[in-house]
Amino acid sequence: MLEPEHILQKLVNINTVNPPGNELQCIEYMKGLFDDAGIETKILAKDPNRPNLLVRLLGSGEKPPILLYGHVDTVPATGQEWSVDPFAGLIKDGCIWGRGTLDMKGLLTMFICAVLRLKAEKADLPFDIMLLCLSDEEDTGEYGAKYICENHAELFSGVKYALGELGGFSMYVSGKKFYPVMVSEKQCAHLKVTFKGRGGHGSTIQKNSALTQLGEALSILAKKRLPLHVSEEAKVMLLSIASQIGFKGLILKQALNPLLSDKILDLLGEDGRYFDAILHNTVNATIIRNENNSVNVIPAEAAFELDTRLVPGQKIEAVVEELRVLLGDGCNIEVINYDPGAETVDYSAFDALAGVLKEMDPDGIPIPYIMSGVTDGRFFSKLGIQTYGFTPMNLPEDFPFIDLIHGADERLPIDALHFGIAAVYKFLLSYDG
Repeated sequence: MLEPEHILQKLVNINTVNPPGNELQCIEYMKGLFDDAGIETKILAKDPNRPNLLVRLLGSGEKPPILLYGHVDTVPATGQEWSVDPFAGLIKDGCIWGRGTLDMKGLLTMFICAVLRLKAEKADLPFDIMLLCLSDEEDTGEYGAKYICENHAELFSGVKYALGELGGFSMYVSGKKFYPVMVSEKQCAHLKVTFKGRGGHGSTIQKNSALTQLGEALSILAKKRLPLHVSEEAKVMLLSIASQIGFKGLILKQALNPLLSDKILDLLGEDGRYFDAILHNTVNATIIRNENNSVNVIPAEAAFELDTRLVPGQKIEAVVEELRVLLGDGCNIEVINYDPGAETVDYSAFDALAGVLKEMDPDGIPIPYIMSGVTDGRFFSKLGIQTYGFTPMNLPEDFPFIDLIHGADERLPIDALHFGIAAVYKFLLSYDG
């Protein structure tokens, strides 16, 4: 069997930046690994250049199948100051460097190697293991998980649990080491906010132009939060952390108090940024549009588009109303796209995952984790499948994990890669369904 480092380097070498994706070569490489090992594979594709690979390692069938999944597409590396070639897969300073090493070719390598090892050892499993290697996660999922869940749902009959991104990595709070296992994630939406005003010649004075209104609205969004929403998942996570960090935990608990929450989150500064995101619906302006191409014309209409993330259980109508209260009635708010997430969380497999992490690192504290971003889990939830973010990594305390995802000099410590493979393997070998 190939070394995990070699597999990850090869995956990094294949440029799958989305758009356009071009995941075919990457999927073909992984298919070859499983074909050579004598493991059943199946290609599922809406577009032949953007296929998905379904791998099935057969067990006895006494228990329901378990699903592992991950995506092979990546975000771009352009416009960032990389110190290495982002597609070379360079090994340096004990890490494999390159776009996708963390999100999520390295994490997918953990799944690949664990399955190949189980096959090589002829492991006696009470369930089938399904590994799904996906395209198009970094965009809409139209060619990946969304397509598969809408057109091939029958393939996942009986599956209750899945392992995916992103969780099981070590994080440190007040000197304590935690392993957050993702049990829930925020929902995502794409909103467009349009402003209208009096247009005219660029030499005239228009104090209430569309662009002026837009600028004032952006200033409001930069200074004010949307209302507090404490989901049950966020409460469980926050209290789990607070119970382990002494006096600071007493302060952290007050982030759940509507009267004190904003002040506490501000007091926590950078440490409170994550908790801020999971306790509020969030909006970030990412695109500004207007139809004017002339510097001497004041546009009569301008708009910005918002990356919108909803707390679990929130509805898009409620977020639109929160925005309207914040920005006033002088704008039009349009929902471009909305992907609702799972309505409930099933914690049934959490203890088994936590047990593996405790066995591998007795100093770590496994906790349930709510992700401030979104994954393909939102599509599988529609099939009744509970995803656990479980791509375990024992990382150094000073390793800037979150900042490297989608960032320059993305890299994965080789020790963390092997830790993850061992943890996934141990879970699959010991899990009884």
